[in-house]
Amino acid sequence: MLNLSLDWGPAAAFVYMMLFARIGAMLMLMPALGEQSIPMRLRLTFALLLTLVLYPLLSGLIPARPQSLGGLIELLFHELAVGIIIGAIIRITVMATQVAGAIVAFQAGLSGAMAADPTQQGMQSAVFASFLSFLGITLIFATDLHHVALAAIYDSYSVFTPTAPIMSEDALQLVLRTVASAFSIGIQMSAPFIVFGLVFNLGAGILARLMPQLQVYFILMPANIMAGLVLFGLLLVMMMGWYLTAFENHLAMWRG
Repeated sequence: MLNLSLDWGPAAAFVYMMLFARIGAMLMLMPALGEQSIPMRLRLTFALLLTLVLYPLLSGLIPARPQSLGGLIELLFHELAVGIIIGAIIRITVMATQVAGAIVAFQAGLSGAMAADPTQQGMQSAVFASFLSFLGITLIFATDLHHVALAAIYDSYSVFTPTAPIMSEDALQLVLRTVASAFSIGIQMSAPFIVFGLVFNLGAGILARLMPQLQVYFILMPANIMAGLVLFGLLLVMMMGWYLTAFENHLAMWRG
């Protein structure tokens, strides 16, 4: 019994370390769960506890402890790389709100209005982009999509097993497709504002040609801002519904 206890301790620590490497890396980049506004100690504690919860379910998937230090480091970096790749790809998905917010701000004439974005490590962005990003994170919690994100962490072990080699080329292609998809979703979210901007600017240009003595910019600029705010309020539900659907589909990709 004494030998069993001595053998069990290092093996359990090895399995726990391998699980924490991937789970911690994914949670570090996961939207809603890995935001910089959440205290670092709280995020670390959550990652450690989640690893402990998933330990009985995933311990059988971790290979035996390598006998050499090089094999141990190689397996550790494999799990870190998989966690970072998956977390980064999901993080890229939520950047659709940044694209949509920047387009909305430009078309509404408020592209110069900047605000600190809590979801982008305190960096400044257009006020519409900051609002949409923060609202998106709030809706992820409100609609329980963070539960799907936690399930995706568990299901990632069936997609990328610890013994399988890292498919770097496939990962790069997936990153490119995710960037294109995030940009496409941002364009689709802000499509009504693109049409509004084209019509409004075309009308302003025609008016300026018909009445050269009229100061079109100073007259129509407040109207542009007001119309943009009204349109934003009317279409906000549609925009965020489209965003949540796209985010759920990306999470479902890791579960299927």
